[in-house]
Amino acid sequence: MSEHILEKKIYYWVFAALMALLAATVGISYFHLGELNVFAALTIAFVKATLIILYFMHVRYSSRLLWIFVGAGFFWLGIMFALSFADYFTRDWLPVPTAWE
Repeated sequence: MSEHILEKKIYYWVFAALMALLAATVGISYFHLGELNVFAALTIAFVKATLIILYFMHVRYSSRLLWIFVGAGFFWLGIMFALSFADYFTRDWLPVPTAWE
């Protein structure tokens, strides 16, 4: 099995992008965006995870079968997020009992 060897400058660019996204994460935490705080944080985290998977885990230059499995992993993560958010956003639908009758 042959491995694809990347130049060091690509790793430096990816590292610089990850540091910029880290600064964006810290910077966005100081702004009150209301309901968009979670969306902004998850978007930045998704971009960082994508960079790490593509370059540091060498998925970008791997076979298409591996791409399918990585995509399936992200699909499963999306399902888990959807179920978690559905639970979180519907918690106040049930009335809280004030006293036992």
